[in-house]
Order: sequence, then structure tokens, then C-alpha cells
Amino acid sequence: MNGVQALNIVTALANGVDPETGEVYPPESPYQRAHIVRALFAASRALEHFNEVEQRKQRLPANTGKPWSDEDDARLGGGYDAGRSVEELAREHNRTRGSIQARLVKLGKLRL
Repeated sequence: MNGVQALNIVTALANGVDPETGEVYPPESPYQRAHIVRALFAASRALEHFNEVEQRKQRLPANTGKPWSDEDDARLGGGYDAGRSVEELAREHNRTRGSIQARLVKLGKLRL
């Protein structure tokens, strides 16, 4: 089950609806009790946040957050010294523009 599916189920329950049948739960159901409904809406908000974070991660370059190797540093420094742009280097290294700039600063190649 993925986060979207879980969110749909919890939201249905919070709304007092059986997620499988679409039927409204009767008033004596636990899913109609105020404190349970509030807890389910809180869980729903947490799942929404989780899904947003996961979607953002999927849009980031593949090497985001990974450590830099000595070889990566050498390639980055060499590419920068050869006149390649930060954008080109970001694409080549599968990293964000900001991470390239930060690494170039750390390598003493760039001053911000």
C-alpha cells in the first residue's frame, strides 16, 4: 500500500464512510465518535505531509544527499576549471545547483 492509498482510506474513515463500500457508518459506530474522528483527521494531515515529502524527493536529482567521493570532487573541480557552468555540473553529477555551489565553495573553487 502506498501513501496515497492510505490517505484515501483514513480520510474516508474520518468522514464516517466505509472505504470499501462507500456506505456511511451508523451513529453508534466508533468512526462517528468525535475523538476518533479528530484522531483520524490528524492522521490524514500527517499522511498528506508524508506524501508531499515523498513527491518532493522523487523530483530531486538521484544523488541528492549522497556523500561526495574523492573522485566526484576531482571531476567537479576539473569540470569547473574547464569552464563548465554550475547547471551543467549539476546535471552531470545528478545533484542540485545549490549542492554543486556548496561543494565548489568547500573545494575553494567558488566564493559566494
